[in-house]
Amino acid sequence: MAVPVAHQFPSPNYQYNLNNSPWRKLLWVKQNYPDNYVDNTFLDELQKNVNVHTYDYWKMVYESGVITQHISSVVIFIAIFIYLQLNTLAASHLIWSGSLLTGIGYIFCDLVMTRRQHTFERKRVVKSAIFFFSTLLGLSPILKTLTSQISDDTIWTLTVCCFLTNVLFHDYVSQSRAHVKIPGSLSTNAAIFASVLLASRLDTNLDVFGLLSFAVEWFALFPILRRYLQELSPKVQVTLTILMLLVSVAMFLRISKAIVCLYILGFCFITFICPYWLIFIQKYKNEIHGPWDEARPRLQKSKRNLYRKRPT
Repeated sequence: MAVPVAHQFPSPNYQYNLNNSPWRKLLWVKQNYPDNYVDNTFLDELQKNVNVHTYDYWKMVYESGVITQHISSVVIFIAIFIYLQLNTLAASHLIWSGSLLTGIGYIFCDLVMTRRQHTFERKRVVKSAIFFFSTLLGLSPILKTLTSQISDDTIWTLTVCCFLTNVLFHDYVSQSRAHVKIPGSLSTNAAIFASVLLASRLDTNLDVFGLLSFAVEWFALFPILRRYLQELSPKVQVTLTILMLLVSVAMFLRISKAIVCLYILGFCFITFICPYWLIFIQKYKNEIHGPWDEARPRLQKSKRNLYRKRPT
C-alpha cells in the first residue's frame, strides 16, 4: 500500500504524465500503476529489530531481586499467620516487634528525606498512626467473626487468589528516592483483604489485631522502605534479598520442608533461569520496519506554543 511521505497537495492546474512519469510513493498523485504496485527499491528501507535491547545477564539477575523480595515478604507473612494459629507466636510480641521495626524504618526515611531538604509533619503522622491502630483495635472483634459462616476451603482459596493478585500487580518499577511513591492500590488492597480473611480464622481479638496491624506495616509501608534501600546501594539490595530469603526459609522449616524446597527452586528459577531464558529468546525476535509503516504525525516540541499570546 502506498504511503504519503509529504503533506503537500497539487494545485488544481497540475498536469500528470501518465505514460512516461516514473512511479512515486505518493498517494495523492494519480499514476498509471495499480494501487498495490511497488518498485524494486521499495525494500531498500527495510530495517530489522530496530528496538531490540541487549540485556546483561548479571544485571538482570540483580534486578530480579525486587520480585523475589516481594514473594519472600508474602511467604514470611503466611508463616507468621501459621505461628499465630498454632499459638507458637504471641500476638503481643508481634505487635511490639512490628511497631519497633516500623519506627526504625520511619526514622531512617525521615533522616534520608531531611538530607534531601524534604520535611515531614511528624506530629500529624504520629496522630494518624495512633488513630488508625486504635480504630483497628476496636474493629478487631468484628473482623474476627466476619467470615464465621464461610468454610475454611473458601477462605484458603480466596486468600491464595488475593496473594497472587498482590504479586502480579505489584509495582516493581525502580524509582529514584525523590520520586518514591506509595505502591499500587490494587496490589496493596488485595494483600490487606487476604490478611483480613486469614485474621478471621484466629482465636483471639489480640491475635486479629496483631496480624492486621502487621499486615498494614508489611504490605503498605515496607515496600516503600524497600524502594529507598534499593536506591541506596546495589550491595544493600543484594543483602536484603538474601536476608529475606534466609528468613522465609528459616520460618517455614518448622512448618513444611517440602514447601521450603519448592520455594528455593522457585527462587533460583526467577533469579537465574528467567534472565537467561529472556536473553536466549531474543535471537528469535524478528521485528521489521519499512516504508509500509503508518506515518507518524509530528507533534509540537514544546507546550509553550499552546499558551503563547497571539499578536494583537
